[in-house]
Amino acid sequence: MPEANKPVLEFLQTRRSRPAKLLRAPAPDREALMPILTAAGRTPDHGKLEPWRFIVLEKPALTRLANAIDARGTSNGLAPEDVAKARSQFDDSPLCVAVIEVQKPSEKIPAIEQTYSAGAVCLALLNASLASGWGANWLSGWPSHDTQFCADHLGLSNAERVAGFIHIGTASAVPPERPRPDITAITTWIDA
Repeated sequence: MPEANKPVLEFLQTRRSRPAKLLRAPAPDREALMPILTAAGRTPDHGKLEPWRFIVLEKPALTRLANAIDARGTSNGLAPEDVAKARSQFDDSPLCVAVIEVQKPSEKIPAIEQTYSAGAVCLALLNASLASGWGANWLSGWPSHDTQFCADHLGLSNAERVAGFIHIGTASAVPPERPRPDITAITTWIDA
C-alpha cells in the first residue's frame, strides 16, 4: 500500500475558493508569489511544450485594466451591469495572475491537450495560492474572450488567449460551504 500524504489529501478534499469580491490587500509580494508560480508550473505538460505563461497584474495594472474594460464594454454596447461585473473583478482585486494559453505547433501534442494543460495550470495556481494561506479565485468573463481587448491591454498574440484570471489576496470573509457533486452519481466502475 502506498503511503498517503494525508494533509495534502485533506486540503484537496476541503479546499474552497475565496470569492474575488472578498479579497483585499495585502496580496503576496513578488518573493511570496514565486513559490506559488513555481508550484503551478509543475502542471502536467505533455511534450514539455509549456503551452502557457503568466502575466502578473499588480494594482496599478489592475486599475488600468478596469478602466479599459469600462471603455471597451461601453463601446461594444454591452449592458451596464455586464460592464460593471467585469470591471469589478479588477477594481476589487489586490493582485491577479493572468494564465495565458500559448498554443505551440506540435505533431504529437494536439491543441486540446495544450488547452487542458493551461486549465490545469489555473487550478494548480489557485490551489497553491490557497495552500500558501492566501484567498484566491479563478475568474474569466467577457474581457478574457475579447481578442482585441487582450491584444491591446495584455499584449497577447494571435496564438494566445486567457485561460483564467487568478485573483489572489487576503480573504476578508469565508463564504459558506456550497453543494458539492455526488461522486457516486457521476462515477462509473468498469471491471471487465
